[in-house]
Amino acid sequence: MALSASTTVTAPVQRVVEVFTNEDFVRHTSTSVRGTLESFEVQGPREGAFSTRIVRTVPTNQLPEMARKFVGATLTVTQLEDWSAPATDGSRTVQIRLSITGAPLEVTAVEQLSPEGGNTRVQIDGKVTSSIPFLGGKIASAAEPMIGKALNLQAREASGWLKKHQA
Repeated sequence: MALSASTTVTAPVQRVVEVFTNEDFVRHTSTSVRGTLESFEVQGPREGAFSTRIVRTVPTNQLPEMARKFVGATLTVTQLEDWSAPATDGSRTVQIRLSITGAPLEVTAVEQLSPEGGNTRVQIDGKVTSSIPFLGGKIASAAEPMIGKALNLQAREASGWLKKHQA
């Protein structure tokens, strides 16, 4: 199942990178969906290529009943991100992989952060797959809208965060 989302954040790309990879911001976005940030790691300097590993526990009350039967009341989501070094125009590409403990879902996505005037255009494109025979497509289809919303949440929340935490 394909997913696609885009938005604009009112800040330059490097500032958006700093926010998206700030542990306090990641905790904020986790709690905004009634989840818990379990761990957060950054490998490498944010000025170049680097990677992050984020582990969250999130409630499943927004998932369709069919999916909740398989996964229970909460999910543990591990998000691995490989960030490119900035291109000459400052843009960044992020390879994202989500795995969900106890759920037969895998998400792969590419997030593109591109300068647009003094702002940043955030575009996410990816796919949701499930390994369950016969029902896998239905489960992926049911989960895709929620995963798309979750991946786009950080971009929407970033503008408010930037207003509160101007540097």
